[in-house]
Amino acid sequence: MNVVDSSAWLEYLADSPNADRFAEAIEDVEDLIVPAITVYEVFKRVAQQLGEQPATEAASAMLQAAVVPLDAGIAVAAARLSLALRLPMADSMILATARQYGATLWTQDAQFEGLPDVRYYAR
Repeated sequence: MNVVDSSAWLEYLADSPNADRFAEAIEDVEDLIVPAITVYEVFKRVAQQLGEQPATEAASAMLQAAVVPLDAGIAVAAARLSLALRLPMADSMILATARQYGATLWTQDAQFEGLPDVRYYAR
């Protein structure tokens, strides 16, 4: 199973330099889990930069996979991770979701570098 964080989704959707590194995980929708917070972050950023229609298209692509809502268990696990690793709220929710499902987290956010079950690629 795979979880792709918002930075990696944005890289992929923009066909930026690291896009190919994340294609494997994103295009394998059968093994892809999308935390709901990731949909929020990607939609917001794309809407800010490109407008409502491209943001809707980005969200539609994400909805091809299994979207996981934030529940109390993930929220508590995220809070613990946030305290232990000094992660921002959204990042801790994404990591907690990946761990809940035993998934590999794909990212280019440096705060995840070196963590177990993380595939980190520098920007």
